[in-house]
Amino acid sequence: MLKFLLAAVWISAATLASVLYSFQMSQAAKDPNSAPAAFFGGLDYIRTPVISVPVATKGGVGGYFLARLAYTVEPKKLKALSVPAEMLLVDELHDYLYGNPQIDFSDRAALDLDAFREGIRDGINARVGDTLVHEVLIEQIDYLSKSEIRDNIIRRRINPTE
Repeated sequence: MLKFLLAAVWISAATLASVLYSFQMSQAAKDPNSAPAAFFGGLDYIRTPVISVPVATKGGVGGYFLARLAYTVEPKKLKALSVPAEMLLVDELHDYLYGNPQIDFSDRAALDLDAFREGIRDGINARVGDTLVHEVLIEQIDYLSKSEIRDNIIRRRINPTE
């Protein structure tokens, strides 16, 4: 019986020592001064709600640009902002869309998404005066013309169950 008790104590001690050793080695492998990889940590992301921006054409509203975006930001810089980040991001999206009237949302093939992302990111970073936003991710992007909106309203009135 004493042999079994000593064997159990020995196995428990060896297991505890190996767990402690492996934990210490995994902590020593991490360098606290190294920057985390872009998509693997160190950055938070902010999701915006669906943003609706009226698109003015020929003196009136021609349709609505709808988007849901996500932004990757550094947590330290995000906490240092004096205004809510969502407001800043949505305002910059409006500024970008109204500041670039040459963008034709009705022609989806001509819309350059990379230039769109870079323009928003660069505009926010220029406004803040530092690199706040690293990436702009597009979750949803749509354009609804006035005729499409009217057609949807008429369909709902005719078939209210749909």
